[in-house]
Amino acid sequence: MDALSLFGLAAVSFTLLCYAKESGSHWWTFGFAVGCLFGSAYGFLQGAWPFGLVELIWFVVALRRWIVMRRVAEPRP
Repeated sequence: MDALSLFGLAAVSFTLLCYAKESGSHWWTFGFAVGCLFGSAYGFLQGAWPFGLVELIWFVVALRRWIVMRRVAEPRP
């Protein structure tokens, strides 16, 4: 297995782990967003630009969801 395939495997595995744990904390949602960004990089690096583009969109969606969840979780003074 080459380094790029290993990177892709790690990115997708990390994303899956964060997705499974997402209900536990808004930080898992942030991890999911980062995993999507890594998945996007992998897609573009391997030449599968549609995969890279979709993962980039998922990154934006997850990041926005994390921002909303973080605001809700913050205690108000």
